[in-house]
Amino acid sequence: MNTAAPSQTALDVVLAEPRGFCAGVDRAIEIVERALQKFGAPIYVRHEIVHNTYVVNDLKQKGAIFIEELSDVPPGATLVFSAHGVSRAVQDEARARGFAIFDATCPLVTKVHVEVAKLAKEGFEFIMIGHKGHPEVEGTMGQLEHGIHLVEDVEDVARVQPGQTEKLAVVTQTTLSVDDAAEISAAVRARFPRVREPKQQDICYATQNRQDAVKVMSPQVELVIVVGSPTSSNSNRLRELAVRLGTESYMIDSADELQPAWFEGKTRIGLTAGASAPELLVNQVIERMRALGAVSVRKMAGIEETLKFPLPKGLKIEG
Repeated sequence: MNTAAPSQTALDVVLAEPRGFCAGVDRAIEIVERALQKFGAPIYVRHEIVHNTYVVNDLKQKGAIFIEELSDVPPGATLVFSAHGVSRAVQDEARARGFAIFDATCPLVTKVHVEVAKLAKEGFEFIMIGHKGHPEVEGTMGQLEHGIHLVEDVEDVARVQPGQTEKLAVVTQTTLSVDDAAEISAAVRARFPRVREPKQQDICYATQNRQDAVKVMSPQVELVIVVGSPTSSNSNRLRELAVRLGTESYMIDSADELQPAWFEGKTRIGLTAGASAPELLVNQVIERMRALGAVSVRKMAGIEETLKFPLPKGLKIEG
């Protein structure tokens, strides 16, 4: 009879492609780092530059101070707007207070702001699909003083009461579930058949690509681990998507949060990361998985992202 202790289950890890940082997050972090390098600490940042605990703490150590109220910023300071964008009122107040301003709003969010401003001048009202209280939603809705109505789900669509329906347009938070947004958009079209939709969908390419990768990966694995912070909308959507597809899934902020019990009886684990989670954290999770019995790590085939956004003027570092 074999009396040896049972060996730990050998785990195979499948890495989603793409995962982690998107072009907008790369740009936002670089704006803060360059501002610190060029102007020195402290640099003030309105709201978390991106929704990731590690990134925010790292920038704090380098001299960034994160604030919510502009009254907390001293006169003449350098101020960076987060990647999520800000309302017109915040922009106006920041200019009035005389700060040196660098806008790290993701260009794909700015595209939505520009569309709202353009159509509002033509007399349009808006239905915005998004999550109440999310800074991107507050920034987009804050482009107008009135005439923009938030819906979070299909039930909200049935209740929303725009002032008029002759000129009505729909816009979307960029980090939503693609499937949820499509369902809500269909409900908007059903209730308001003449609604104007964006020429290109508002959900960003990176959100779409990471969700598509989870759709491919989930059926191949028994568990999906998502690296991302609790405040990260797109990271939360990845975990929800895996669960919706019938795969157990957990979201973790760091490797320390991995629970050995999650892996009991499992042989194949999927690993991905939200658009604001650095690859450093993914590598730390892989090392922790190796300690828990991972014997192989392989990358899925997937889209290679090459998009890069330009930095604002005034941040060039002289050689």
